Amino acid sequence: MHPTGWRTSLGLAAVPGLVILTGSLIITESPLSLVERGKETEGKEALRKYRGVEEIDAEFEQIVAACEQARQVKHPYLKLLGRSGVPPLFITITIQIFQQYTGINAIMFYASVLLQTMGFKSDMSLLSSLVIGLVNVCSNFMLIYVVDRVERRKLLLVACVQMFISQVAIGVILSFHLLDTGTLDNSLAGVVVVLVCTFVMAFAWSWGPMGWLIPTEIFPIETRTAGYSFAVSSNMLFTFVISQTFLSMLCFLKSLIFFFFSAWILVMGIFVVFLLPETKGMPVDLMGVRAWRQHPVWNWFFKE
Repeated sequence: MHPTGWRTSLGLAAVPGLVILTGSLIITESPLSLVERGKETEGKEALRKYRGVEEIDAEFEQIVAACEQARQVKHPYLKLLGRSGVPPLFITITIQIFQQYTGINAIMFYASVLLQTMGFKSDMSLLSSLVIGLVNVCSNFMLIYVVDRVERRKLLLVACVQMFISQVAIGVILSFHLLDTGTLDNSLAGVVVVLVCTFVMAFAWSWGPMGWLIPTEIFPIETRTAGYSFAVSSNMLFTFVISQTFLSMLCFLKSLIFFFFSAWILVMGIFVVFLLPETKGMPVDLMGVRAWRQHPVWNWFFKE
């Protein structure tokens, strides 16, 4: 291994950091953010540009009304922990847990190690992990096209099916075709890489970005910032848990690790079907009425 390899690896992380910094300087303010800070004229113009139409008065009035209501709440964390705050808080934290227990970060963190355990040589495992990373980045752009065209729940369910099949297929191949030497035939090794890419692709256009988008939609404005802090902290916590336990789990479970993650994906699908409300196109002031009060499980929390 080259003595400066780790320095190069760390240094290259500055590239996406610079991209994020540049983007943060040129990103436009959202209409909601502008109205919250009392800049209603700028907010209305931003909404008009965002929608691409002139008739935005009704939606803008809904935003203004929701912001006025939010200003009346002095203690958002206390309100968040009240009865009506339980459903969005539960869903937000659960989505963050599910994000990690798909196994995505374990695969992305330890792709080269994982591939070497399948018999890949060091150089090939690094190359394969690079390909997996590129698939992850490119697949995120798929969501840009479909996010406003397909319902949130449908996206998540389709991704669950794709991830489940990929994980189970990898587990089956490793369980029955891994040789005594701890390696795979070249053809099967290639199939495993393709399946890993298929899994990463499904996550990248669904549970990855949706895990951050849905919390912004299910919280009312008055508790959105407080609720999002729970999303970030729970995500970081379970990222740490998975990153610290994955290698031990891999050594203990071996190929069964993929069945472990596929079982979690199955639970995720059940969660979407029975507990996750649809939020696509939901106005900010009607979330409580349409999404929660009409939901067969969560409506009790919003009864007067």
